[in-house]
Amino acid sequence: MIPETPLPPTPLHMPVPTGDQLKAARTASGLSQAQAAELMGYPLQTGSRGGVQSRTWQALESMSDERNMQGPVFAMFLLLTGQHPDFHLERNKRPDSAHGPEAADGKETASSK
Repeated sequence: MIPETPLPPTPLHMPVPTGDQLKAARTASGLSQAQAAELMGYPLQTGSRGGVQSRTWQALESMSDERNMQGPVFAMFLLLTGQHPDFHLERNKRPDSAHGPEAADGKETASSK
């Protein structure tokens, strides 16, 4: 069997989002700030009223805070929530792949729409 030649990397447009753009993407996905933060691996804290919150995510959405989400992280958020304008995630179905259906880690792959 001839080994499959890897495809060249696909460039992604990865702009740094404004706080408003990040909030719009999060609300379009139906996620709370805490759920979005958990999806992206940001830390969660117990809020003053006992609920879970992410101060990091709050700062990223804030117009008064100087912190911004990095472009590649925003692109991954859009991919994970099905909002990327050019790509979507799908499970790799190649049986010869280390990330195929039999792989225990269940990794996802990006593909063009």
